[in-house]
Amino acid sequence: MDTEPLTVVLAHGAWADGSSWARVIERLREKGQRAVAAPLPLTTFADDVAALDRTVARAAGPVVLVGHAYAGAVVGASRSERIKALVYVAALAPDEGETVADVFYRGAPHPLAPKLAPDADGLIWLPEEAFAGAFAPQASESDQAVFAAVQRPVSPACITVPIGRPRWRDTPSWFLVAEEDRMILAANQRFMAERMGARTVAHPVDHTPLAAHPDLVAQVILDAVHA
Repeated sequence: MDTEPLTVVLAHGAWADGSSWARVIERLREKGQRAVAAPLPLTTFADDVAALDRTVARAAGPVVLVGHAYAGAVVGASRSERIKALVYVAALAPDEGETVADVFYRGAPHPLAPKLAPDADGLIWLPEEAFAGAFAPQASESDQAVFAAVQRPVSPACITVPIGRPRWRDTPSWFLVAEEDRMILAANQRFMAERMGARTVAHPVDHTPLAAHPDLVAQVILDAVHA
């Protein structure tokens, strides 16, 4: 039997950092739930999984893993035996043999989705205007400006590597479908959630509800914790 309290471990998406979870962490702590954010380097997929696993190891007790966007693939690749549930927030969930790019580019993009390409250093940045236009259009202008200011680029090595058997095939999973997502279309999210067999809820939120709708995100996480 687990003797340590359960910890929620939150993994941020591409172009973000752990601070993107700040309001959700506040809501969870108000409910007495411990939560920590894993710092992903966004350098290679293996590096990100290793960074997540180090955070899980530090948690000591049972864990609910939560992934936003790109990090859905990362939480699905963690192999710790202490993971009790997975939560996907407008996230990507590649199946065995698929890459993150395979599921991200499934179907036609939203008309306001940014055009993405590596820069001279081989890194993919999000255009500054995309934070208001697609990444977090429902967030305040202040939040959008902060997201743009602290963004971290993602390497193609994070999104072009085929993954192994995803953890969601063997672990209870929850999925928050963002119906107004301009980065990962809702139809794509529903496709992934359905093949996962995830317990799914859908709301008219944008790609980053962590900022504009933290109460909703926290409640989905707490549903997984309590289950």
